[in-house]
Amino acid sequence: MTMETDANRMGAGLEGAEGAGGPAAADRAEAVATPRRTLDIVRRHGFVFRKSLGQHFLTDSRALDRIVEAAGLDKTRGALEIGPGIGALTERLAQAAGRVVAIEIDARLIPILEEVLAPYDNVVLIHADALRVDLRELWRTRFRDLAGVSAVANLPYYAAAPILMALLESRLPWERLVLMVQKEIADRICASPGGKDYGSLSVAVQYHCDAEPVCRVPPGAFVPSPKVDSAVVRLTPRRGRRVNVSDEKLFFRVVHAAFEQRRKTIANNIARLLGKEGKAEAVEILRGCGIDPGRRGETLSLEEFAALADALAASGKVTHSGFDSPIG
Repeated sequence: MTMETDANRMGAGLEGAEGAGGPAAADRAEAVATPRRTLDIVRRHGFVFRKSLGQHFLTDSRALDRIVEAAGLDKTRGALEIGPGIGALTERLAQAAGRVVAIEIDARLIPILEEVLAPYDNVVLIHADALRVDLRELWRTRFRDLAGVSAVANLPYYAAAPILMALLESRLPWERLVLMVQKEIADRICASPGGKDYGSLSVAVQYHCDAEPVCRVPPGAFVPSPKVDSAVVRLTPRRGRRVNVSDEKLFFRVVHAAFEQRRKTIANNIARLLGKEGKAEAVEILRGCGIDPGRRGETLSLEEFAALADALAASGKVTHSGFDSPIG
């Protein structure tokens, strides 16, 4: 295993040092993903879970099987893991993939990961905040010689959406993103128009990828148990866009506006983009796109959002100025 400790220098190139020595042979024989082994490691290292970091360690081997299977890895491919915890998934990825890069924000977990992953010479461990890592530089230095790369991770609940969007907006040629998230987030990612779960996150993800659920993971599969169910989703980036838009940032501004006040009609929400007297113009633009102004944003498809955004761009009265986040 290789250890990286200065991830903020990644833009200038990665420089690694060899990790610590391995655990006893008896420890190596048993997988990390069992309640007994997980609790043993935690107690031996005096580790205390932090709610602020969303730390729940997966101990269910069946869930790990589904995750690794969904990723479609082999020894010619690589995997990026964010938030490895004590290495339960990392261990399985190392056995399946040619190379694994794992990014962990919590310094207290680094000695544990060095111990658990010592037997694997195809793992690079980076101590860093994943949201501050230069993913393009990481790809160039660690993955460019591989046949394909997937992001495979049990994402912390508190940062799941920002990390997901960072992966998508990196514009890197991911083969798949196989992610465990809170079930509520998974439902939103995979939702279709017309349902209560469909929103700006659904549109943002499906703009980039085909999204499908893999499995539900109950609280008892983790140590400690979270209060809610989790779920695994598989996202497969498209080679071409599902919709083409003239101004991508404006497209997402329109999507955000449509869901900002869900109970209001699409005409009322879009009118807010057009100014104080914008209701009549919003109605006219919507009708020109073949969209009933009395509908709500949650009923619009990606294609309808694209047509609406392009019509607003053509009007010259709405821009993307001051808008950065596709999920609000």
